[in-house]
Amino acid sequence: MDTLFFVLSKIVQLAIEPLNWVIVIVVLSLLFLALRKQHLSKRFLLLALADLLLIGWLPTSEVFLRALEDASPKASFTQASDQPLSGIIILGGAIEGSDIFTDRGEVSIYASAERITKAFELIRKYPQLPFIFSGFSGRLSPKGPSEADAFKQLITEQGLADRSGYYENQSRNTYENVLYLKPMMAQVGQQNIDGTPQPWLLITSASHMYRALKIFEKQDLSVIPIPVDYQTAKNLRWGTFDLEEGVQNWNKLTHEVLGLLAYWITGKI
Repeated sequence: MDTLFFVLSKIVQLAIEPLNWVIVIVVLSLLFLALRKQHLSKRFLLLALADLLLIGWLPTSEVFLRALEDASPKASFTQASDQPLSGIIILGGAIEGSDIFTDRGEVSIYASAERITKAFELIRKYPQLPFIFSGFSGRLSPKGPSEADAFKQLITEQGLADRSGYYENQSRNTYENVLYLKPMMAQVGQQNIDGTPQPWLLITSASHMYRALKIFEKQDLSVIPIPVDYQTAKNLRWGTFDLEEGVQNWNKLTHEVLGLLAYWITGKI
């Protein structure tokens, strides 16, 4: 069932991303042109143009993405260090799963690289704390090693191999992250005097943090959010048109909204 859920989520996301609509609309326009229905062809071309304008004009995506990024308050390091902690959790999603590692022997980090850089920062800042990296691959057809195995290599390259690290290399989405992390957190984590578990620092992208927190809460797991990888500022860029950045924003937004809706429907949050 989890595999079916994973596959369906990828298919639905592919279907609702705005840039994919442009392709479909243009194909329909060409079809109507071939059928000599020029009035319909022109209307669909105008619709495709409107879609591109919607994607590229950044405030249309930033206004929603900013709300999602602000949904989870950012914990300060002072707040985190003032209480006992069990350790650090890093959610996958920043390491490229491809043939690059196999062919080149190098780990490729892409859009959400701050998840990795912040992890290195906290592992150095709190050397006494164990860390857990969670992630296999979010791709339908993964290639190369798991994200967890790639992160293990990065840890070695950063000279941090002597730190207490644990790796979960089976999860394909956020729900599976938490599902597989739960027993590891119970085994590795510390407890307060009253028997309650000490919280973990949780590193993931700001836009992804709200959904992640909801799943951890559903599983009665205590975490302190350390959101990274912000894509929006406090002010919207009303005069900016950037198709590439707009596509990235809309992809993140649709991914999270779809994930929240699907997890709510299936009772995962």
